[in-house]
Amino acid sequence: MHIISHRKLKEYFEKNPQSRVALQDWYKRASRADWNNFADVRRTINSVDAVGRSRFVFNIKGNHYRMVTIIFFRDNKVFIKWIGNHNEYSRIKDIRKI
Repeated sequence: MHIISHRKLKEYFEKNPQSRVALQDWYKRASRADWNNFADVRRTINSVDAVGRSRFVFNIKGNHYRMVTIIFFRDNKVFIKWIGNHNEYSRIKDIRKI
């Protein structure tokens, strides 16, 4: 999969160094994957939930962090829309607007 954008991951783990290893691991696994549907995503990274409107929430580092993405399976692209900790995620009012 083509991940857009690695820079967003890097900016996050530079501010939150304890997230670096887990986010880099997610990036490696996702960028090597060939996802055609949600089941494929789940086989690669089982800590993911589909939340509607092509949005998927990945639990990172034992649910310490969450990442909201939009996946376009046909185009083999993953857009990283948001990264934050569990508390920040719980304050999101409407995930469809991210």
